[in-house]
Amino acid sequence: MSKTEFLKPGNFIYPVPAVMVSCGSMEGEKNIITVAWTGTVCSDPPMAYISVRPERYSYHILKEGMEFVINLPDNDLANALDFCGCTSGEKIDKFSKCGLTPEKSSKVKAPSILEAPVSIECRCTQILELGTHHMFLAEVLAVRVDDRYLDEKGVFHMEEVGLLAYEHGRYRELGGTLGTFGYSVRRKQKK
Repeated sequence: MSKTEFLKPGNFIYPVPAVMVSCGSMEGEKNIITVAWTGTVCSDPPMAYISVRPERYSYHILKEGMEFVINLPDNDLANALDFCGCTSGEKIDKFSKCGLTPEKSSKVKAPSILEAPVSIECRCTQILELGTHHMFLAEVLAVRVDDRYLDEKGVFHMEEVGLLAYEHGRYRELGGTLGTFGYSVRRKQKK
């Protein structure tokens, strides 16, 4: 086996989540920005991050409000996900244009997207200016999920949602399960 080294190093960690971040407030200016640079930072306290270019229209809304909602899209939101990443909210109301409903969040002023199967409400604790992108580190204050994916015991079935990922210019649907955490070391049951 051989490997070729690229002349210019870059981020090549794919796939990554493709999310719709809503920001602003229900009463005032609000917007949706598509973000692929996002993820988990810490589990206790629960923390997440988004990284945004300062020249993006949503940047000043995020910096002023210091709150946002990471909305996980499903297949039905794929077109809106792409649209919100390719257009500026400076002249277009992305909620209206995409037929999305701004929903009052439970813990933050930023609206959630009603149609998103998962909405993660975040309050920014720090902004790290890293270069082309600034990282908004945030504490997760609430997670709300679509009741359609809860069973009778209240267990959330994420595998039924049809979540999306971003991979080097392409959107991908997350698919089948290869195993569950710990399956490689779990002892097989005797029959």
